[in-house]
Amino acid sequence: MKVCKVFFLSGLMILALLAPESARTEWYVGPQAGVTFADRLVDVNGTGSFFGLTAPDFDLKNSIAYGAKLGYFPGSSWFGIELDVYNTTPHIKSLDDIPGIHMRVTTAAVNIIARYPGLTFQPYVGVGLGLMFAHIGDSPTTRADSDVGAGLNALVGMRFFVTPYTALFTEYKYSEADLAFDNAFSPAQGFASGGFSGTYRAQHIVVGILYHF
Repeated sequence: MKVCKVFFLSGLMILALLAPESARTEWYVGPQAGVTFADRLVDVNGTGSFFGLTAPDFDLKNSIAYGAKLGYFPGSSWFGIELDVYNTTPHIKSLDDIPGIHMRVTTAAVNIIARYPGLTFQPYVGVGLGLMFAHIGDSPTTRADSDVGAGLNALVGMRFFVTPYTALFTEYKYSEADLAFDNAFSPAQGFASGGFSGTYRAQHIVVGILYHF
C-alpha cells in the first residue's frame, strides 16, 4: 500500500509540474486583409495540343487580399507552426487585342515561424509550403479551368500586443507556384483542345488582429 501511495503522489507531482507548462501553450487565431501586388505569370508555355509553344509573360492585376491565420507555439518558444489562408484575384491583363482573363488564387500554407517572444513587440519570419488553388473564368478566348499548384510561401512581419491576449500585426508575404490550365482552350473557342502553364508570383502586404489563448 505504501508503494502504491508513493507512485500515486509521484504521479500527482509530475502532473503538477507539467500543468504550468501546458498552461503556457500558446494558440492564436484571427483575420487578415490587405493588398496583393501581383507580378507576372512567367515562363508561359502551351500544354496539350499547344505543347512546345511559348508565349510572352502575362501581366497580372493588383487586387485585394483577405483571409485568416491559425497558429501554435509550445510555451514561450521562439519557434511555432502556422496555418495561413488567404484569397486574392490577380486577373490576367489583356494583351494587345486578346482580352484579359479573370483569375482567383486561394493559398493555404503551413509555415514554420521564428519569432522574438517579446511581451509587447514580436518581430517574426516564416517559410512554408503553400497550395495555390487557382481558377480562371470564361472569356472570349478561354473556358473556365482550375488547377492546384504547390509552391513557396514566405513572410516577415511584426506583432504589437495591445492587451495580453490581443495583438495587431502587419506582414509582407511572397508566394510562388507553377500552375497549369490544361483545358483552357477548346474547339468552342476556335482552338484545338489544350491550355497553358506558367509560374505564378505575387507579393502581399496585409494587416490583421490576432487573439492569443
